[in-house]
Amino acid sequence: MIAEIEQEALLPEQVPTHIAIIMDGNGRWAKQRGLPRLAGHKAGTENLRRILRACVEFGVKILTIYAFSTENWGRPEAEVKGLMRILEDVIDHELPELHKEGVQLRHLGNLSHLSKNLQKKVLDAIELTQDNNQLILNVAFSYGGRAEIVHAIQQIVKHGHTPEEIDEELVGRYLYTSDLPDPDVIVRTSGELRISNFLLWQAAYAEYYAAPVFWPDFDKEELRKVLLHFGQRDRRYGLVK
Repeated sequence: MIAEIEQEALLPEQVPTHIAIIMDGNGRWAKQRGLPRLAGHKAGTENLRRILRACVEFGVKILTIYAFSTENWGRPEAEVKGLMRILEDVIDHELPELHKEGVQLRHLGNLSHLSKNLQKKVLDAIELTQDNNQLILNVAFSYGGRAEIVHAIQQIVKHGHTPEEIDEELVGRYLYTSDLPDPDVIVRTSGELRISNFLLWQAAYAEYYAAPVFWPDFDKEELRKVLLHFGQRDRRYGLVK
């Protein structure tokens, strides 16, 4: 009991409001176990439940996950189809529980490449949970940071803004995350040090954390390490204190 209390005390005074995670390593996790890559993706999906609960417990208000990039469409057809099935299964079987636990689902990216049926399920899930306020879960699916910025510019031009009107605030209003604060910390699992076209605009002053474990093994205690690392950072935003 004492050990549990000591563990719970291991949190910084200031917990990040917004954590973004590049969920990397599912395929390598599966390969280490002699399993097909899709088994790793399924294990990664199951792990998301645990991380969502841990975020709520630790007081994190916004979680953004990089689930499927614009570049991932170039993966083998069987893997892509399997990932679509996993997304559909998650909506079909996990949505009621997520809704019950107060998770608000949002989508970042372009849904046009998904089947009409899957597009509808995603949009219905967003509508169902839009008033939930326990945790905002942004799912970046068919998402690319460059594509998001291009989309924002296209919308700015479409709405007739003059060059003189364009500044950082205006561009930010046309991003997928327009009404949300930028991520405080970006985590990449599997030990890799790339950002892979993820939240390029929003990540300008985010802290970075490279977790040495594959995503299916990134558990509550690994998340605690992220929070402790964040608590030690001196965030100056280019200024001098």
